[in-house]
Amino acid sequence: MNVSEAMTTPAVRVTGSTTIRDAARHMGVHGVGCLAVAEGEELLGVVTDRDIVLRGVVQGLDLEHPVQEIMTTPAVTVGADEDISAAYRTFRNSGVRRLPVLDGQHLVGMLTVDDLLMDVFRRVGDLLGPIAWSVLDEPPGPQDEIGPRAPVDGKSPPASRGS
Repeated sequence: MNVSEAMTTPAVRVTGSTTIRDAARHMGVHGVGCLAVAEGEELLGVVTDRDIVLRGVVQGLDLEHPVQEIMTTPAVTVGADEDISAAYRTFRNSGVRRLPVLDGQHLVGMLTVDDLLMDVFRRVGDLLGPIAWSVLDEPPGPQDEIGPRAPVDGKSPPASRGS
């Protein structure tokens, strides 16, 4: 699986001159904790909810200051065509929770730890089928779609009462 298959698109973005207040509003409206800071398609950095609190509010900055004063730069990024395992390594090695995704130099999306958790859940789900079959000692069959399974203990189910 490539990063492009797991990322969120489009990345929510602001310009470097966007105020801290407006960046916080964008986060609230879009339900995200990180914004790409870009000029056109060029990524300048990222601003996170944590940047706003620790570099803005705690430092006493006026919320009308531009985000370029508090953004994280350079941003740790990942390529859209990279294998998802590269993203796992990047998260582990960098300690960030969100990665802007680039196609060449163009910002194309955002990949978050949550996106990778969804990938993990899908993979676990794929593994649960064979495990369930081995525990039940039978693969799924056509009867599974139209009626109950035979009892695992070998006993017949009670006869159903007529209508």
